[in-house]
Amino acid sequence: MQKDSISLNKFISDTGYCSRREADKLITEGRVLLNDQPAKLGNRYTFGDAVEVDGSLITTEDELKKREDLIYIAFNKPVGITTTTEEKIKGNMVSFINHKKRIFPIGRLDKDSEGLIFLTNDGDIVNKILRAGNNHEKEYIVKVDKPITDFFVKGMSNGVRIKDGLTNPCFVKKLSNYTFKIILTQGMNRQIRKMCDKFGYTVMNLQRIRIMNIKLDVAVGKWRYLNDTEMAEIFEMVKDSSKIHQ
Repeated sequence: MQKDSISLNKFISDTGYCSRREADKLITEGRVLLNDQPAKLGNRYTFGDAVEVDGSLITTEDELKKREDLIYIAFNKPVGITTTTEEKIKGNMVSFINHKKRIFPIGRLDKDSEGLIFLTNDGDIVNKILRAGNNHEKEYIVKVDKPITDFFVKGMSNGVRIKDGLTNPCFVKKLSNYTFKIILTQGMNRQIRKMCDKFGYTVMNLQRIRIMNIKLDVAVGKWRYLNDTEMAEIFEMVKDSSKIHQ
């Protein structure tokens, strides 16, 4: 049983929509959706889940307050901005965004790289997303300094021995003579740059274009809030994750 979850019929009742018994009837009649899927008797609700009754999204006052308090941001980090909350560091990410609430990044993206990174004030979700064992995908477009060979693509795909250890096998696809796409589930420091260096390549440009289900869709230096549907998908993807970073 998921910690901090409650029965779906109790959640529906807590919204004031109807009683628990009436909620069970609505579920049995197929009138309730849980994260866009038909609900079943016995389903449980966890914060972040999307619950619809007859096509309308419902929630409790407590949930609304939580949604107001919790911030989830998708930011397109420019080159030169440092992934840190230390405001004394010039070009730090938090000062660049200048949000009115205290937020911090989930994971990192090195100063010389650009692209998608999440920021939040929800400490509960951070370690769940960061755990490499959950296989949460991160997708990058990389430009290097010389023509890409089949040997390079195969070697990068199979895993590379770098200072931090052996990288996991991953998806690599050549896009042009100097550009390739790579999808990682690890988060070693400057991993892609170190992998490329092992084959004698220098990274000229590195852009992260996707984290999990979220694709980069804002201009460089801009950010937006993740919407309820996106967050429901993320909560579903991390629901079995440990809160302990391993």
